[in-house]
Amino acid sequence: MDDTTFDRLARDELRHLEDQLVDVDPDVVEVSTSDGILRLDLRDGTKIVINSHRAARQIWMAAVASAWHFDPPVADGDWVAAKSGDELRATVARVVKERVGLDLSF
Repeated sequence: MDDTTFDRLARDELRHLEDQLVDVDPDVVEVSTSDGILRLDLRDGTKIVINSHRAARQIWMAAVASAWHFDPPVADGDWVAAKSGDELRATVARVVKERVGLDLSF
């Protein structure tokens, strides 16, 4: 995969996540973006940081003293962390549910 393709896929995924959070009460999940970094500040003080990492060709996510490195989708698949098998969208939804009780559907 070349840099252009990776950048497009990562940008589209981050935009998708952000778009799905647009109607969430900002007092529960405050969403901000800057320079390709998506940040979710949860009501309980938890911070979730999601960003593309071109050199590794992955999307990285950090939250609650944990980190995930998600590999790009194959064909029409999902961004998946090779070490754990976790899927990006499901992981974001799970962390948000565990921390503030909000059900998200991506």
